[in-house]
Amino acid sequence: MASIKKREDGQWRARYRDAAGKEHARHFARKVDAQRWVDETTASVVTGQYVDPKAGKTTVRQYALVWQSAQVGREHTIRNIDVALRIHVLPIIGDRPLASIRPSDMQALVKTLSATLAPGSVRETYKVAGRMFSAAVDDRILAASPCHRVTLPRDDRPEVVIPTVEHITALATAVPLRYRALVVLLAGSGLRIGEALGLEVSDVDFLRRSVKVERQRLPSGRIGPPKTAKSARTVPLGQVVIDELAAHLSEYPSNGPLFTLTTGKPLTYRTWRAIWARAAEVEAKAREDAAAKVRPHVDTVRLDVDTHALRHFYASALIAGGASVKVVQSRLGHASAVITLNTYGHLWPGDDDLTRDVMDAAFGILADSLRTSPANEG
Repeated sequence: MASIKKREDGQWRARYRDAAGKEHARHFARKVDAQRWVDETTASVVTGQYVDPKAGKTTVRQYALVWQSAQVGREHTIRNIDVALRIHVLPIIGDRPLASIRPSDMQALVKTLSATLAPGSVRETYKVAGRMFSAAVDDRILAASPCHRVTLPRDDRPEVVIPTVEHITALATAVPLRYRALVVLLAGSGLRIGEALGLEVSDVDFLRRSVKVERQRLPSGRIGPPKTAKSARTVPLGQVVIDELAAHLSEYPSNGPLFTLTTGKPLTYRTWRAIWARAAEVEAKAREDAAAKVRPHVDTVRLDVDTHALRHFYASALIAGGASVKVVQSRLGHASAVITLNTYGHLWPGDDDLTRDVMDAAFGILADSLRTSPANEG
């Protein structure tokens, strides 16, 4: 219900009740302005687009904490939301009212973050902020999200660096013997490190030469579901990998986790990261020393390899062997072929010669016809 009434001081008092029954009022010098305000507000209430003007006074921090506490998802997702808000967004705009944030403020936030973060990290942080502001619109706290027409930094990540067989062999030799099979498995199956650390002995089928991925070990050490629905898969294993895993279990038997510590407890990501860092340092130093002996006055370029590079090696080997995009996607457990192409598209052989052959075949009849046409006689 809305009404307009003239006050003794000549002002026009317009009032209305929102969907919750709460009364709101404003004063205008002209009746026509009061009527316009009442009409617009009443229409928004009727159509369900009404936003309480006072709701926007809630600070970004206050709303973000409530919104974050209601989020559900995998451990990795929840942690990313916390990092994006607590470390990157709230220190900059957290104390400002929600309704005061404009697209220009979000653009300024992106620019500030770009000074210290990689483009991919900036994009992920902005995505979290966008979800939060969209939720505020759905909750009728904001009329519109400020995450609109904001230019994000280009993600100009270099193409993946593929380690050589010699490189992987050196790395497998550099890690303690107890974990050599893990290096061989990662390079020979394309499993993510969390997936490999989450394997049980029963997941390896030595007869069919395959490994079943049904879970992953999270950075916290807990066991969780695979990264995506497509990540749950069965991966064929070559004989070299199968033999290495068999030798590993013969030397380090287990009735549970495939890879364990000397205490018998499961190998965790944190422990593996320290082991891998030491091995990579040893391998890199050995390679630099070898190069220096051959070319003592030439600077060598170090190829810093993380565990994920072994996954790249596996993908590149499949592609070099003629595997299709769908096969590589399936083996790696990518959610879509787009991810596979975006990461490894440059590794597939060029199609220039194929295009020429196809077009020559298609135009073969036309070419013969042109050569024998009357216009070419005489």
